[in-house]
Amino acid sequence: MLQRILRHFTARVLTAGLGFAVVWLTAHYLGAAGRGQVSLFFTDVSALALLAGLVGGSSLIYLVPRRNVWLLLAPAYAWGALVSLGGAAVVGLLRPVGWAYVGHLGAVALVQVLLSINVLLLLGRQREQAYNALTTAQAGLLALGLALAYAGAHWLRIEAYYYANYLAYGLPWGISMALLLRLPDARPGRRWPRRRAAARELARHSRGAHLSNLLAFANYRFSYYAVAGLAGPAALGVLSVGVALAEAIWLIPRSTSLIQYVALVNAADKRGQTYAALRGSRLTLLATAGAVLALAAVPAGWLAGFFGPEFGAAHGVILALAPGILVNGAGMQASTYFAGVARYGVNNRATLLGLAITAPACLLLVPRLGIVGAALSMTLAYCGSVAYLFYHYRRAIGATWADLLPGPADLRWGLARLSGR
Repeated sequence: MLQRILRHFTARVLTAGLGFAVVWLTAHYLGAAGRGQVSLFFTDVSALALLAGLVGGSSLIYLVPRRNVWLLLAPAYAWGALVSLGGAAVVGLLRPVGWAYVGHLGAVALVQVLLSINVLLLLGRQREQAYNALTTAQAGLLALGLALAYAGAHWLRIEAYYYANYLAYGLPWGISMALLLRLPDARPGRRWPRRRAAARELARHSRGAHLSNLLAFANYRFSYYAVAGLAGPAALGVLSVGVALAEAIWLIPRSTSLIQYVALVNAADKRGQTYAALRGSRLTLLATAGAVLALAAVPAGWLAGFFGPEFGAAHGVILALAPGILVNGAGMQASTYFAGVARYGVNNRATLLGLAITAPACLLLVPRLGIVGAALSMTLAYCGSVAYLFYHYRRAIGATWADLLPGPADLRWGLARLSGR
C-alpha cells in the first residue's frame, strides 16, 4: 500500500508542479484581472464537470470492478455531453458572458468530462500507472500550450487559455480511449435491457456518491463568485493565486485517500482494510501539517516578486486559509471511508453543513475584509464539515483519537522508512 501511495503521490507532485506553472503563466502574463477571468472560466468548467459526475464520477471506480466497462461508459458519456453543452447555454442565459464564451465553455467542459470518465474507468480496473500518466500528461500539455501562446507567440488573451485546454484534454482522451479498447470486456452490442440496468445502477450510485462532491465544490468556490460579484475580477485573480497555492497541499491527502478508496472498494473486509490504512493516514496528516507551515512562512514580498506586484496580497489569503487546509486534509481520510462503504449520506450532511456556514460567512466577511474574508469563510466551513465527519468516523470504525492523530512513533517510523532502515 505504501509503495502505491508513494508512486501516486510522486505523480501528483509532478501534476501539482505543472498546475503551479499554469497559475504563474496566467498571473504573470495576464495580470490580476486576466487571472481572475481564467479563474472564473475554470470554476464554471469545474461546476459543469461535477454536474456531469451525477451519472459517473467516482462511482465508476466503485462499479467497474464488477461491471462491463462499455455498459458504464455509454450512459456516462451521454449525460456528460448533455450537461456540458446544456449547462454552458444556461450560463450564457444567467450571466452576460457572450456566446463565444458559452461555446468555449461547453466544448472545454465536454472534453474534460470525457477524459475524466475514461481515466476513472482505468483507475477502477487498477490501471494506476495509466491513470497517473494521463493526468500528468494533461497538466503538462496545458502548461506547454500556455507557455507557447504567452511566452512564444505573445498571444496575451483569454482565448489562448481556451485552446490550450483543447490540446491538454483532447490528446490524453484519445490515448485513454485506446487503453480502454485494450481491456478484455466484450462489447455489449444492442442489449438494451442490460444497458438500461447499468445506466440505472450508475445513476443510483452516483447521485448519493456525487452529491457531496457538488456540495464540497460549493464550499470551495462559492467565495469565487462572491468576490467576483462584490470586488471584481482583479480581486478574484489575487484570491485564486492564494487559494491555488494553499490547495496544492491537498495533493498529499488526496493521493493517500484515492489509493485507499480503490483498495477499500476492492476489499472484502472493509473495516480491516481501514485499520490497515490508519498509519498511512496519520503520516499523511503529519506531511500536510509540515507543508502548511512551510507555505505560511513564505513572505508576501516573495509572492509579489514571483507573480507580480499585485499578488503580494495573496499572503493574507494563505494565512487565513492555512488552518482550513490542514483540517480539511485530515477530513479527506474520513470522507474516503464513507464513500468506500457507500455511506454517502454522512459525507453529504457534512458538506451541507459546510455550505450552510460558507454562504452567509462570505456575504458577511467579503464586504468587510475582502479576499481575506473569503478565505476565512472557507476555513470556517472546512472546520464545521470535518468536525461532523470525524464524529461519525470514530463511531463507525471504533477508533480512538490516538488511532487517528499522529504521534512521535509515527514520525520515527516514517523517517525510518524514508531512510531505508
